[in-house]
Amino acid sequence: MSLNEIMSSAMSGLAASQAGLRSVSNNIANVGTPGYAREAVGQTTAVTAGVVNGVSVGEPARIADRFLEATVYRRAGDMGSADVTASYLGRLQSLLGAPGAEYGLPSRLDAIDSSAVAMTGTQASPQSVASFTANVQDAISSINQLGGDVASLKSDVQSEVGESVDRVNTLLVRINDLNGTVSRLDGNGKSSAGVADQRMSAIEELSGLMKVTVREQPDGRVSIDTASGIPLLDNRLRQLSLPASGGGPAQTSYPVITMRFADANGATGTATGDKLDSASVGGKLGGLIDLRDRALPAFTEKLGVLFTGLSQTLNAVSNAGTTVPAPNQLLGRPGALTASDRAGFTGSATFAVTKSSGELVASTKIDFSALGASATVADTVAAINAGLGGSAIASFTGGVLSIKAGGTGNGVVIAQDATNPSDRGGVGFSQYFGMNDIVRSASSPLVPSGFVPSDPHGFAAGQTTDIVLRDTSGRALTSYTMSSSVGPTFGDLVTALNASPIGKFGSFAMDTKGRIQFAANANLPGATVSIPGDSTDRLGTGQSFSSIVQLTGATSGVASAGVRPDILASPGKLGLARLQTGVAVGAKALGVGDNRGATAFVDQLAATVDLGKDGITTTAARTAALLGNAGTAASQAASTLADATARRDDAVNRRDSFSGVNIDEELSNMVVLQNIYSASARVITTASQMYDTLLAMIH
Repeated sequence: MSLNEIMSSAMSGLAASQAGLRSVSNNIANVGTPGYAREAVGQTTAVTAGVVNGVSVGEPARIADRFLEATVYRRAGDMGSADVTASYLGRLQSLLGAPGAEYGLPSRLDAIDSSAVAMTGTQASPQSVASFTANVQDAISSINQLGGDVASLKSDVQSEVGESVDRVNTLLVRINDLNGTVSRLDGNGKSSAGVADQRMSAIEELSGLMKVTVREQPDGRVSIDTASGIPLLDNRLRQLSLPASGGGPAQTSYPVITMRFADANGATGTATGDKLDSASVGGKLGGLIDLRDRALPAFTEKLGVLFTGLSQTLNAVSNAGTTVPAPNQLLGRPGALTASDRAGFTGSATFAVTKSSGELVASTKIDFSALGASATVADTVAAINAGLGGSAIASFTGGVLSIKAGGTGNGVVIAQDATNPSDRGGVGFSQYFGMNDIVRSASSPLVPSGFVPSDPHGFAAGQTTDIVLRDTSGRALTSYTMSSSVGPTFGDLVTALNASPIGKFGSFAMDTKGRIQFAANANLPGATVSIPGDSTDRLGTGQSFSSIVQLTGATSGVASAGVRPDILASPGKLGLARLQTGVAVGAKALGVGDNRGATAFVDQLAATVDLGKDGITTTAARTAALLGNAGTAASQAASTLADATARRDDAVNRRDSFSGVNIDEELSNMVVLQNIYSASARVITTASQMYDTLLAMIH
């Protein structure tokens, strides 16, 4: 080997050791830097004309394992979803209040039971009745407030959805830009390690926002798809598009996130045809969509069902009772019937007029079955008037039934028959028309409609109802806008629903109480329907399709409900007495000491109520299930978050143990490189001395 070759080899050794020392220094300087992958300089044997000629030094390269990095991305998505779910379900649980909390919903409902018992023990003193009515109002207010709080949570979730979409778009633009830089550096033979580290950090943040699949390309770029295979970044950049939602906190349907092509700066263009409409998107964004479209609406639905059961329970008792003296007029609340509608009652009820002293003035027992199946509401009103013989006048105007007694001090009482009570939709005559309700709602009659498939639905042409079917993840499977023009009867509406796209996933049917229920197919358990929009109005009564058929608990009417104002202002108007039927005119039919209504409240609150698709259960059991499920969901979400965090941290540790900086290892490499440097320097020194000797020999 010539001296020139020796000198060249030694010089390459110096250069290699210096390059290695620079990488080691850079690694040591970045100990603990998140997302930093250690660098190493590649070295190969230099060969010139078939002769070894020292060392060839490459550009610094990242030491990283793409499989370990992919694991971090995958587990970051799981953690992002678990984190946001645990946060919001924890907030929901805090809204419910801790068990035993004085102002929590459970305590409010317990207070109703306690005050009902108190009324029985004190012969319904004004104080105990006032306490009972106040507790009922407090419970309804708590349910309403809780519904409003959940709506606010949904609004917060939607805001975070928008923020997450914006951040995803920002990260995609950044990754696309870094892609170009990495490709350019690699193409020019330069090190792209630092830029690749920045790109990895951006992808890791992106994977926390939504589940992604990352693939490396031959030119150094990476392509990114969603977990379901929708491209986000390949040769072209995409951006997520979320239209503004202007429905406010109470909205039940939200705009879908769509995909659009974009330029390098993120300016969007044409739509790709893809959309992100379910929790399957994963990550924080998927968790938010699941909360917004499934978890929180499901809670609102169950809250509405709870109110329905409570209101029907309380109104069943109040409508069976009366004050002493009886009120001069019983004024019902607006319902869905008109005077020409089929009355549809079976069984019997007694209508009576009493003096202020409780003596019977007039009485008539109406056997609704005897009136005939074709008897109308107007026919029923006429039968009542005929039976009372002018002692009281019944009228039905604008969907409201009114019965007013004639004569000074006289009052009106309605009582169920003891052996064959009147019934339509599972409730008695007085309760159906709301003649003596304790709870009323401006947007719901609070009773099953009692319609049958052959009854006319009464919705005008052009009126529609929007219905959406969602799976257990909250994803909208399909939707249908039902038009009132499909046919004149409720049966026609049911037929249209079953023939609609929703009918492919289950079946609709009207039960014996006039409620329409949806039963999902066996291969789609847990699918639910919601009604984001309803413009129907039955024959000008103000009652819509959704409020009449009670397809969802969200239409329970709790938002406008409360204790009847006159009872709240004067609790003595809550009737606790019962009419003595079968007595002769002039005999005592009402007694001041009659407190049977108080006992009936206690018994009825412990009894079961038919909630249709939600089963037959008691108010207490329904409350326990509602609160228990919310607590269980929050606890499970917290456990899932702990597990997801541990798994993500484990993946990060595995990645960093392979690609992270180990200070001891770097110091060891530094010693080796310093020794190589010293050895190369000694070779150069020796070669220099040999040159000097040769030159001295020439001279």
